[in-house]
Amino acid sequence: MVALVLVFSGASAQIRYSISEELKEGTVVGNIAKDLGIDIDILKERGFRIVSGSTQPPFQVNQNDGILYVNRKIDREVVCERISICIITLKTVLENPLEIHYVGVEVLDVNDHSPSFPEKEKKLEISESALPGTRFQLQAALDADAGANAVQQYKLSPNEYFRLEVKDGGKDGKAPILHLQKQLDRETSSKHKLQLTAIDGGKPPMSGTVKITVDVLDVNDNMPVFKKDVYSVTLNENSPIGTKVIQVIASDMDEGLNGEVIYSFGNNANNKVREVFDIDTNTGEIIVKGLIDFEAEDSYEVHIQASDRGAVPLTTEKSVVIKIVDLNDNAPEIEVASLSNAISEDSKPGTTVALVGISDLDSGLNGKVIGFLSEDTPFTLTPSLQENMYAVLTKSQLDREKQSHYEVTLIAKDAGEPALSSMKTIDVVVSDVNDNSPEFSLSPYTFYVTENNVPAAFMFSVKALDRDENGNALISYNIPRDRSENEKLAPFININPENGDILALKSFDFETLKTFQFHVVATDSGTPPLSSNVTVNVFILDQNDNAPVILYPVNTNGSAEGVEEIPRNVNAGHLVTKVRAYDADIGYNGWLLFSLLEVTDHSLFGLDRYTGQIRTLRSFTETDEAEHKLVILVKDNGNVSLSATATVIVKAVEPKEAFAASDVKSAAQDNEENNVAFYLMITLGSVSALFIITFIVLIVMQCSKPTDYSSKYLQDANYDGTLCHSIQYRSGDKRYMLVGPRMSIGSTIVPGSNGNTLVVPDRRRTSGEVGPRMSIGSTIVPGSNGNTLVVPDRRRASGEVYFLKSDIFFIVQGFVLWVSVLHQKNKKDRSSP
Repeated sequence: MVALVLVFSGASAQIRYSISEELKEGTVVGNIAKDLGIDIDILKERGFRIVSGSTQPPFQVNQNDGILYVNRKIDREVVCERISICIITLKTVLENPLEIHYVGVEVLDVNDHSPSFPEKEKKLEISESALPGTRFQLQAALDADAGANAVQQYKLSPNEYFRLEVKDGGKDGKAPILHLQKQLDRETSSKHKLQLTAIDGGKPPMSGTVKITVDVLDVNDNMPVFKKDVYSVTLNENSPIGTKVIQVIASDMDEGLNGEVIYSFGNNANNKVREVFDIDTNTGEIIVKGLIDFEAEDSYEVHIQASDRGAVPLTTEKSVVIKIVDLNDNAPEIEVASLSNAISEDSKPGTTVALVGISDLDSGLNGKVIGFLSEDTPFTLTPSLQENMYAVLTKSQLDREKQSHYEVTLIAKDAGEPALSSMKTIDVVVSDVNDNSPEFSLSPYTFYVTENNVPAAFMFSVKALDRDENGNALISYNIPRDRSENEKLAPFININPENGDILALKSFDFETLKTFQFHVVATDSGTPPLSSNVTVNVFILDQNDNAPVILYPVNTNGSAEGVEEIPRNVNAGHLVTKVRAYDADIGYNGWLLFSLLEVTDHSLFGLDRYTGQIRTLRSFTETDEAEHKLVILVKDNGNVSLSATATVIVKAVEPKEAFAASDVKSAAQDNEENNVAFYLMITLGSVSALFIITFIVLIVMQCSKPTDYSSKYLQDANYDGTLCHSIQYRSGDKRYMLVGPRMSIGSTIVPGSNGNTLVVPDRRRTSGEVGPRMSIGSTIVPGSNGNTLVVPDRRRASGEVYFLKSDIFFIVQGFVLWVSVLHQKNKKDRSSP
């Protein structure tokens, strides 16, 4: 028989079925899915199951159709001993999302047990002096069935002396009492044989019998009498064996053996009482002999029988009620009903992580339990609608990159004194989402590459890291290709997408390119992918790859040879000529030194190693030859020096010939001066036009406000291709100018100095920075190692570089001054004797 009752309360559903006991294994109880309205197609996917303990569950559910069936034969008398209504509560679970439904199965009793008496035969000894109305308690029949199927009535075989009364003993059932209705006469009949039948209420009813033999004794007409009408006592659970519970005392007014009282358990004392307690037959003390457990039994009714020692013993029974006092001897029990495998780090606060059941077998305050989490974690424990059920929820946002695994300790503590607690640790794994962009180790990157690098060779590498894991942290690199001025060389750069190694597809030349910039983008493999970019600044370093070039003397066929004629009567120190040379490199690689490689007379001519000027060391004598050959070696200061040579033929002529040659040169000089004046006018016109164009460009730049990018090296726009060579350098909010050894007007170099620094005063302020540990107007002294000109940057606070009007005027003024001085110097050189 199966019956179904549905009860809905709030968000939870309670289903109750009724079945008979002793059903065969596999018997269908009901369709849970259908009764709850759950689609059977999702049962297996959502893990529909019954949560049970370690023992074999009495019921199972089919995940394919949701049918609840009997898993093993159920004996109600074993499952629900001494319980009137036997209900087995099942907990069913659906996951993703988590649902819990409680199903109650009531096991109905079947009349499968016959009543039985503890003894097949019972002997009673009754004194002949027993008065009519005397009652004799008989041992009740036992029936494992409950309710209507238990013992309902007793029948006594017909006789003239006794009749039967039935006493309702509460949970102990009905007890038969033999009632004497007629005085016994031992002389008439010393024995009476009776048959007592116990009948249950089943359909059909079942019965059991016991044969009673009544022996009629001679007169012992006083029964023991207990001093108290009611005996009741309290006893703490877990009392040790041997503990005295209570002492009952009965007295008998007879004398001799008929007045001596002995104590024993009554006929109705059940087996549990006999297992837990014992009684001293002489003193009447009830003592503990077994385990006292409040959770197993909260009270005991002990039937005590007091009997005298007469020939025909008289007995009296009394019930002793022993109430067990609960002690806090059971720690709370924690059961994790469901636990998520992993929780995503982007889960919202309030997401369910686990369902936990907490229970305590104690009662009262000892059974009141509170649950909480012991550690400071982003989780909280919240009571659910079902009693003693809790949910572990997230209380704040999770971040896997900070912590990917939590060991959450659940603590359950009761309210007893002293309080008992239990702990259980659950592991919570945080799964990753792609919420972190790749991060470069530097921003921006700055690399220095020596010119003349090998094409397709490794130059440098960039590296980005992603704090995510697995595919979300797999990074690929690429260089975006656009046509901006800053990244015009990006097509000549290649990057390994896996490790960020960067290769140059061409060889760089410092003399044509000093710096460039490009961007690298790092992208992870998440969904959606995240990326970041970084600016890479590349500075080309100079190598000594250019040999000096002789500018003067140069003859018509291009060779570095020249002829100089001087009068024989010149004095010491006379300027014969000046060797001019140029080197495309900068710094030490472009710093030129002059030396005499070959000379016919070392005592006659001297060469300035820094300026290349050839002067006489003494006056000519009669013995000196008329023609002298000087071979001048010009070399730079690179690690591997490069050099060039120039040949100067010096002819010493008589003064008259020199004057004639001087007249010819004067005419040539006049023409040259006219040419210089013409060139000066052209230069002034060009500079004025340049000033106007620059002013217009400044206005356009101010309106557009271009984004400044970090460029440290700027090509020298004022480089004239002759002796003066410089490079500008910008760092932070300052710009510096490095000037090589081929310096222009205004430079001061003392012979013997190792410096090659041009010092240009700042026209904007009274003081400023000039080179390392130098001030404006400082002069390089012999032995100095300085080689840097520092000119404060003329930029505005926004980081953009602008030339002010005063700067333009300064440039024009300096250029005109340089041309004028050059013109005067040439005139002076030509006018020298």
